[in-house]
Amino acid sequence: MKILITGASGLIGRRLTETLLSQSHQVTALTRAPERAAKLLGPQVQLWNTLADKTSLDGFDAVINLAGEPIADKRWTKDQKQKLCDSRWQLTEKLAALINASTNPPSVFISGSAVGYYGDQGQAVVAEDEPPNKQFTWQLCARWEALALAAESERTRVCLLRTGVVLSQKGGALSKMVLPFRAGLGGPFGDGQQYMPWIHIDDMVNAILFLLNHETLNGAFNLVSPYPVRNDQFSALLGEILHRPSFMRVPASVVRLLMGESAILVLGGQRAIPQRLEDAGFEFRYTELKPALEDVLEK
Repeated sequence: MKILITGASGLIGRRLTETLLSQSHQVTALTRAPERAAKLLGPQVQLWNTLADKTSLDGFDAVINLAGEPIADKRWTKDQKQKLCDSRWQLTEKLAALINASTNPPSVFISGSAVGYYGDQGQAVVAEDEPPNKQFTWQLCARWEALALAAESERTRVCLLRTGVVLSQKGGALSKMVLPFRAGLGGPFGDGQQYMPWIHIDDMVNAILFLLNHETLNGAFNLVSPYPVRNDQFSALLGEILHRPSFMRVPASVVRLLMGESAILVLGGQRAIPQRLEDAGFEFRYTELKPALEDVLEK
């Protein structure tokens, strides 16, 4: 296949690109930093730095859209919220327009989203048909998904990736969680009862490939392990594996003071399950958190 990827130099994109190349696919990456991308991705990847000069995506078999400003790196000021939205919405809208303008459009458009689509769901089990709690993360993801779905037609199917916390040895949320634990300051946030939907990077990449290759699949998919855990369970396991204490609970009031509105990312949660993926026959390599963490942290 000839595949266009956005966000190829990110956490998921790097591993996905490496895997696609190993399977003899041709990869083109859209990037704002070609020199950095060339070092990360290697000479086999063709690089684009803009879509402004493109009138269609003829010639591509698939488009995988993973780009977006990191959601948890900064406080959600009005300007930062707009940046989060624009980094996702504008690119997705442009990709959908190019697909629709193509004489021979890509057969599949796989576009990012997140379990934040559902908002804070408390203890409820969350499959893909669960009604959302309409918070900012829902507003962000719902529009993002709607713009991607504009590319859907008889010739192009659209798959939406509602992703949880991706466990990887290189960057991502886990690397930030590990730091206080290594210093002996790790522990749950708030009451620790909020659910954390997670997925190992290998399962994340394999699930994208599964959607890429199964021509009957479309719509939204929760890319999470079948067994989400509560925040206090995650903290206890992380401390056990790192041989560090995990009792330094961070009060919810302190989290809100430090993070503002974005505190919902750690104080809220979704007990999300990958119902549609499993119904389609996808098999996870890592269903339980402990072996997933052990694999990532050992590497």
